[in-house]
Amino acid sequence: MQRHMPIGYRMRDGKVYLEETKAQIVRRVFSDYLSGISTYAIAKELTANGIMNANNKPSWNHCSIGKILENVKYLGDEMHPQMIETEIFEQVQNYREKQRRRLGRVTHPNSMNTQNPFSGKLWCGECGEVFRKYAGNCRRPSEKRKWKCKNYVYKNRVHCISGAVTEEQIKEIFVLAVNKIIKTPSLMEKKPKESPRRFQPEFWKLDQRIKELEADEQYSSKELAMLIFQRAEILYQTVQVHDYDHHTEKMKQALSEKDLQTEFHEELFLQIVKRMTIYADGRIDVEFINGLKVYEIYKDGKKDDETYKN
Repeated sequence: MQRHMPIGYRMRDGKVYLEETKAQIVRRVFSDYLSGISTYAIAKELTANGIMNANNKPSWNHCSIGKILENVKYLGDEMHPQMIETEIFEQVQNYREKQRRRLGRVTHPNSMNTQNPFSGKLWCGECGEVFRKYAGNCRRPSEKRKWKCKNYVYKNRVHCISGAVTEEQIKEIFVLAVNKIIKTPSLMEKKPKESPRRFQPEFWKLDQRIKELEADEQYSSKELAMLIFQRAEILYQTVQVHDYDHHTEKMKQALSEKDLQTEFHEELFLQIVKRMTIYADGRIDVEFINGLKVYEIYKDGKKDDETYKN
């Protein structure tokens, strides 16, 4: 359980607390980075000084430092106490973006996730599976490659009715969706409603047994301690990170002073789109990083210009 938690936090009695010694390391990372020290240099210094990382090993690299600098949980949420001030966190994100642009590292072409901008971004609205890219007739070079649900065909039979989309359609849908926001920037202020947590029956069984043991005042029993830990683990897995304000600000910066788009821009897509969900009826939901959803239609040349959803 602990290894899945960001460095600087520790769970005790079913609650997440600041682990002050390591929290100081996190704050130092943010401070050093803002002072101009690179992630490579920060990692090298921490390793040289024998500072323990999240896995209690004196081994750091620039990637682990980068993950700390971008972890929105340090801003605090319903389970994690705030560790980093919002102003400092935003300053770091702005500085990181400037550094990426200066060094030409906006995207990483060799990364598996960025070989195609749509990989991992397209999902099926019918069965919930990811979309994959399929080649057409290999003997016909002009055949367009299409994206289909992973469950589209199983054992030579069609199992999912969501259909297929071309990359041209995906790009067009994105341009339409982003232009709606450029036309009406106030759409970004439509904060999505928080969906209530849904727990599996296992959680309620644990909760009921814990209450029974507490009612019997068996506070020192090993069973109670174990059950509290198991309940907390399930609770942690369903925690909602309240990063709406942070991502809305990122969207505003990305779209600042942009005119209506006439063509697809991969960098902008990767910056502001969380996922696109494709349905059999020809609808695509474009979900942006702050939770805003815009509906579009990709079949029969129809365009839906009025539907929005949070």
